[in-house]
Amino acid sequence: MASLFTKIINGEIPSYKIAEDENYYAFLDINPLKKGHTLVVPKVEVDYFFDLDDETISGMMVFAKQVARAIDRAIECKRVGVVVLGMEVPHAHVHLIPLNKEIDASFTQPKLKLKEKEFEDIARKIRESMD
Repeated sequence: MASLFTKIINGEIPSYKIAEDENYYAFLDINPLKKGHTLVVPKVEVDYFFDLDDETISGMMVFAKQVARAIDRAIECKRVGVVVLGMEVPHAHVHLIPLNKEIDASFTQPKLKLKEKEFEDIARKIRESMD
């Protein structure tokens, strides 16, 4: 059965898309730690990040770098953090989180509750900041 992220990539479940190419897809996390919290996933469905082949991992990180730079330009933050957990959805992914302090990347803190319009505005602002 397709993972939640595969369904998002295939357009079966809506998302706030940031960027996409033939191999990767980036979209806003709907349970964000901070405004602009984005997920980057490979289009190939592999559960565990470290089971991805080297070419996919390296390409994914280059793609994530482009997205992170756009987040950095669009969202006020000191830097964008990268977190690989992989416990929530059985599909390899990285979290790109705007940070002002280390606690901003803690998954034990409460998630933000944003309205659809806020998600749309954040996604648009990040997309417009892509190179």
